[in-house]
Amino acid sequence: MHEIDLSFCQHLQAVKEVKLSNNHVCEACIKQGTQWFHLRTCQTCGITLCCDQSDEQHMTKHYHAEHHPVIASAQPGERWLWCYPDEQFAEY
Repeated sequence: MHEIDLSFCQHLQAVKEVKLSNNHVCEACIKQGTQWFHLRTCQTCGITLCCDQSDEQHMTKHYHAEHHPVIASAQPGERWLWCYPDEQFAEY
């Protein structure tokens, strides 16, 4: 976990520590037998799912179903957050 201090939107401000994934697979793609491109980790529940460049776009589907607003990249070397409702990007 890394500490962050962001003032871009209320959802990003609510993230006090970034949840990082030790899971290097899209849990939904594994169940479906599909492939993913990059991975994202939900900052509300910690699930790791595939990005919008993946055919199934599981993380965006998770946002629409659960309304968990902020994700973090789960790609090695990437340190950024995305807020779906405010469409705000922030590096940390």
